[in-house]
Parts: sequence; C-alpha cells; structure tokens
Amino acid sequence: MTRKLVRFDWALKRLLRNKANFDVLEGFLSELLREDVRIKQILESKGNKETWDDEFNRVDILVENEKGELVIVEIQNTREADYFQRMLYGTAKVITEHMTEGQPYAEVKKVYSVNIVYFDLGQGDDYVYHGTTHFIGLHSHTELALSARQREMFQKTTVSELYPEYYIIKTNRFDEVARDTLDEWIYFLKTAEIKEEFTAKGLKAASQKLDVLKLDPADRKAYERYLEAQRDEASFALTVRAEVEAAVQEALQEAVQGAVQEAVQEAVAQEKGQIAEQALREGATVQFVARITGLSLQEVQAIADKLKSGGP
Repeated sequence: MTRKLVRFDWALKRLLRNKANFDVLEGFLSELLREDVRIKQILESKGNKETWDDEFNRVDILVENEKGELVIVEIQNTREADYFQRMLYGTAKVITEHMTEGQPYAEVKKVYSVNIVYFDLGQGDDYVYHGTTHFIGLHSHTELALSARQREMFQKTTVSELYPEYYIIKTNRFDEVARDTLDEWIYFLKTAEIKEEFTAKGLKAASQKLDVLKLDPADRKAYERYLEAQRDEASFALTVRAEVEAAVQEALQEAVQGAVQEAVQEAVAQEKGQIAEQALREGATVQFVARITGLSLQEVQAIADKLKSGGP
C-alpha cells in the first residue's frame, strides 16, 4: 500500500522551510551524503530568490548544517543544456556570498550542490552521480595530498574535501526498484509515493507531513494550482515538440522529393541529349531532332556544333 504525497519540489518551496519539518530534508540529505545531517538553519541567498519563471520550472533551498557547511538543494523540472555550468555558478556564488571582507581563504565554507533533475542531463547510464575535485600528478600519477599541518588546521584528510562536491540525481533514469534506502528516497522523488516497507531516514516524517489530504485549505489550493501549471507546461512542451518534429519531417520530405525530382530531370535531360546526338549523326535536321526530343532549337544546335567540332 502506498500513500500519495505532494511532490518534493513543491514541498521544498512551501513546507520544508519550516523548522518543524527539517527532519524530512535532514533524512534525505543523510541518506545521500551517507552521514547524519542536522540542519542548523535555512539561508537565503541572491542565487535562490524566487522569480515568476522559477515558480514551476525550478526550486532551490540553501541549508547550513551544524558543522557550518552549506548545502544547495536544487530541483530542475525543464531541460537546460547549460545546467552543468549553472551548478558551478551556484556553488561559486554561495561561496562568495558567505565570505566577509578581510576573511582568510581558510574560512571558505564547504559546499555541497545537490541537484535533482527531471530530464536526461548529459550522457550516462546511472541515475546518481557524485563529483569531486582531485589533483593528479602528470608524471607520477599520484594524488596531491594535504600536509600534516593542513590536515590539523582544516580538520580534513584530503584536498578534495576542501572543494565543493556535486550530486546529480536523474530521476527519469531510475527504474523504480528500490535497492537501498537512497533508492527509496529517489522512488519518492520520482513518484511522490512512499511504500509502507520503506525505512529510509526522513521518509516516515515525509509520509505524515506531506500527505495531500492533510494540507490546510490554502496549501491544498496552491498545490492544485501547481499541478495544473505542471500539466499545462508538459502539454505545451509536448505540443512544441510535436510541431517541431512535424516541421522537420515535412522539410525532409520536401528535400528528398526535390533531390529525386532533380535527379530524374537530370537523367531525362541526359537521355534526350544522347538521342539528339545519335539522330544528328544519322543526318536528321536540327528542327526534326528538336521536335522529337522536346529540346529547344538552341540546345540541339549546340549539340550539332559540338559534333562538327569533333567534341566529345
């Protein structure tokens, strides 16, 4: 038995910013990052302000955990070819926004960029990707490591831990078979459903707090408007795609027909030229040859002149 819940992107925008609901987002991040995440606060940055265009296509939230690290969670519903660069820009912007003038670089905050996309981003057969920064020697092929003093100073064991980390969850690639607790969350992200046997952190809270039937009237009305907008968006995208495909197909057909017609005309003209040449060799007049082949007098005369000159 499954329970129908509100979509995670809408919940992230309307419900999960409430401190009383932090346990839902904490559960998701704990399963993804493989550590016990506790949210200290939800932050606002210039990069995650809502706009009219963002209302249905994307939503993001900036979280500070108890370790002082920053986590960007972004959900993107529509295709963006430059989304990889958007991820990079987002982390860079968050880093600079949380540095004050005169701070040493050692104070740069660790940033996690968590991206849940509902389109096929890039090429790859997996549905969860993790990106980190490593420095590898060109000659020795060994990885650059922190010194003992740096490990003590930064409380990190590797250089990559100092840099932003990126997670990409491609929901459309998920086959809806939950093999572990993270998959249980991805199942929810894709279907807005939670199965009774799921045990992932935060899902029990989500099943209670994100139940459509438990929304107050204002939230439920807002959610219904959101779903309607999503359907309109999907319908519009489908219509545009169908129109583009039809236009391409028509153009291809016209191109093929044009190429075939041109080839036929060229073959017919070549055949007429050969007939005209043979008739002229046998003594037929230019006027007669023009009449039987359909070529103009000028065209037949040009063939006759070529024969007289000994041309090929």
